[in-house]
Amino acid sequence: MIASLVVSVAIVSSVAVFLALLMVIADATIANYGDVQIDVNEGTKDLTVKGGQPLLKALGDQGIFIPSACGGRGSCGLCKVQVVKGGGQVLPTELPWLNEQEQQDNVRLSCQFKVKEDISIKIPEELFLVKQYVTKVERLRDLTYDIKEVTLALVDPPEIKSKAGQYIQFQVPEYELTDEAVYRAYSISSAPSDSRRVELEIRLVPNGICTTYVHKYLKEGDEVIINGPYGDFFLSDTDAETICIAGGSGMAPIKAILLDMLDKGISRKTRYFFGARTEADLFLLDEMKELEQKLPDFTFIPALSNPEEGGSWKGETGLITDVVARYVDEGTAAESYLCGSPGMIDACIKVLISKGIPEEKIFYDKFS
Repeated sequence: MIASLVVSVAIVSSVAVFLALLMVIADATIANYGDVQIDVNEGTKDLTVKGGQPLLKALGDQGIFIPSACGGRGSCGLCKVQVVKGGGQVLPTELPWLNEQEQQDNVRLSCQFKVKEDISIKIPEELFLVKQYVTKVERLRDLTYDIKEVTLALVDPPEIKSKAGQYIQFQVPEYELTDEAVYRAYSISSAPSDSRRVELEIRLVPNGICTTYVHKYLKEGDEVIINGPYGDFFLSDTDAETICIAGGSGMAPIKAILLDMLDKGISRKTRYFFGARTEADLFLLDEMKELEQKLPDFTFIPALSNPEEGGSWKGETGLITDVVARYVDEGTAAESYLCGSPGMIDACIKVLISKGIPEEKIFYDKFS
């Protein structure tokens, strides 16, 4: 009896999956939606696009770039757009990223929402300032065994205006891991004052479309298309004590913020906690030591969670949360800037709140 029930459930599930697959294939290959109109911000822009494609791509092809840290895979939730007319029901793939108020306001995930009819949308005005840039790879440098520094020289337009802590989207061309050009988001690690270059720190992720391309195929002299800048992760205009925490390639925006402080002569007590597993995962130590000499009241505190037994490391050890807890006193009046994996950031937020730092004074950039 149980065996028959299991078989029946398996058959029904298989049929459902097969039918869903057929619907996806039919929508992609048979359905022809023709040209559709997109009204942007009540007539600010009127676009004609090919129907049936994701709104994220349709807007990008028209020079309107919506931030998307995951490159349109539906795993970051950043590419939200308010659809004020048309569009139909919210899809199940969108629901995890939309709160109740956003659903009531017809906010959609533009990478999942396909344009199949005339629609009207609203987007932040600042996105009209985002540009696409042609760049050339000026330098490639291995920072660790799995993090590569990529320096891009801007060609057209020749300059970019950004704030320290913001990010760009890097276009990966068609190659063996993707049959179409895709974008991935990376924080800028260079100072905004160097407006003719964009420096990135890109960590190799197994089978990652962009990271594999950068680490295995990208060469100095290659052309790279980027767009941006995006993001609101940047230093507030106060003189409050600053606590920065990062791990891995989360170094990038924190480094940009520190360099910007140096360029602008900003003097505020700043402590930067950087977590790594082993000495092989540490990088830019000399640059950080140099900043300690140049930037008033700045302290860099690297820590290893898994130092080699009998090794030469004499710095802090333990999880970065434990190190932060040891250094930060209760009742510290500070702002905090965190960048790294969601797990690391969530754990650090708990520690900072326990020390009395208000949650609204904790700013973070989670890597998807």
